[in-house]
Amino acid sequence: MVMERRAPLDRRRVADTALRLLNEVGLDGLTLRAIARELDVKAPALYWHFKDKQALLDEMATEMYRRMVAGTPLDPADSWRGRLLKVNRGLRAALLGYRDGAKVFSGSRFTGVVHAEQMEENLRLFTGVGLTLAQAVRATTTAYVFTIGFVTEEQGVHPLPGERREGYDLDERARLMAEYPLTAQAGAEIFTDYERHFEEGLALVIEGIGATYRLD
Repeated sequence: MVMERRAPLDRRRVADTALRLLNEVGLDGLTLRAIARELDVKAPALYWHFKDKQALLDEMATEMYRRMVAGTPLDPADSWRGRLLKVNRGLRAALLGYRDGAKVFSGSRFTGVVHAEQMEENLRLFTGVGLTLAQAVRATTTAYVFTIGFVTEEQGVHPLPGERREGYDLDERARLMAEYPLTAQAGAEIFTDYERHFEEGLALVIEGIGATYRLD
């Protein structure tokens, strides 16, 4: 009898399996036990690689970032505005590819230096147009935090593209808030057309950076 040879269990394989499972069960349902069952191993085997769930989330976020930068090549000729648009559009697209993607990514610690190359290029570009290192960090992280926060809220309504969570009926919301007409009308600006709202919000952030630091 020929035994089927399974791929060795390592951190990358566990993270890859966890990311696939994430779209099915979401962050709350993603347990080490569920991942072990998917890998056809006993749960204790995972503790050789991850001491707890947060350690696994760190590796998942790192893998998400690795895939994102592979699909978002940077051009040394980018303007600072163009760079912020490119990396934050790429970040949003990457996060939307996973149920609860923004929650997994937010607050996680990269497990290696996979992020250092792109970060170095971004900081070099911003210091090259006259910002101090501190200002360059503030500019890039402000846009990054906006994107993470925006997608977190977006996925609260649309866990995955094309899927809408229950409880976001705009007509019902408007009826309940009839005494507050502006707030009632604002629902259509908050809970719909996320693509346009993201682009508008990112543009506001970028223009604010340009105005604050007097960048062309």
